[in-house]
Amino acid sequence: MKKINLAVVGVTGMVGRTFLKVLEEKNLPIDKFYAFASKKSAGSKIIFNNKEYLVEELREDSFDRGIDIALFSAGGETSAKFAPIAASKGCVVIDNSSHFRMDKEVPLVVPEVNPEDIANNKGIIANPNCSTIQAVVALKPLHDKYKIKRIVYSTYQAVSGAGRGGVLDLENGLKGEEPKTFVHQIANNCIPHIDKFLENGYTKEEMKMINETKKILHDDSLKITATTVRVPVINSHSESINIEFYNPFDLEELIQELKNMKGVVVLNDSEKNEYPLASIANDTDEVYIGRIRRDESLENGVNIFVVADNIRKGAASNAVQIAEYMVNNNI
Repeated sequence: MKKINLAVVGVTGMVGRTFLKVLEEKNLPIDKFYAFASKKSAGSKIIFNNKEYLVEELREDSFDRGIDIALFSAGGETSAKFAPIAASKGCVVIDNSSHFRMDKEVPLVVPEVNPEDIANNKGIIANPNCSTIQAVVALKPLHDKYKIKRIVYSTYQAVSGAGRGGVLDLENGLKGEEPKTFVHQIANNCIPHIDKFLENGYTKEEMKMINETKKILHDDSLKITATTVRVPVINSHSESINIEFYNPFDLEELIQELKNMKGVVVLNDSEKNEYPLASIANDTDEVYIGRIRRDESLENGVNIFVVADNIRKGAASNAVQIAEYMVNNNI
């Protein structure tokens, strides 16, 4: 297998550090490795594959050294400026920001769902929103089998989705301190407000889920609505997803379709109180699905509950899986 030169941009952040952990676990064939971050973090050191690396400041000439793949998680402004520069030097950027996700020229990829889109890249591949990733892994086999008509998303999203500041707001809020990241205290609260409000009354997070789902599943006809909520949980997002199909379904067959989906673990035994929990999903790459039951208010409706680690599967692991697919398929 051909060895690659790989870089991580935003290496000192929460997702950046998880990139390193997942890369070590996946054991990609890396020849040369580069660690980039902001000027503030430059000069610090990180350990990767038992070797110490100096963190470099990301600059316009950083990619003038034959880097094959770069994993970006340094925010939209950084991606907007530096991803095109990297791509122009022959590097493929896998970008975790939202900047390129809805660009028609940029594939938006979840490897279990639409790996065929990876080869269509022009130097940049977008990593979807964390809450979208776990949802489409659950939806893909059901859409293929029964054709989805409408989706209602209700999310319960962990504070780590807002970075280290979100985690500190929860920890400090439990001590009675005022929030610095969220607009309200997250301790003992559920905040129905993730990202900025838009003119239509939805938040950017809600519209991300709606638009990204359509793009990944290649179906603009889908009717989708969403309410995204921040909850006082450290890590792993939970989602209640209500789905209406065009076609009738057998419930046991539907459950089997989910069990057969790569990357899915079905936990669905109410007699044993077995269902997905944030604590179960924590530090794993699987998407956990349970509470699978007919929506008795619809002719062809089902409810499912979907949980995944938002930092791993919802960000770092999904990006590394894209890189792994590229290596394995010589893309």
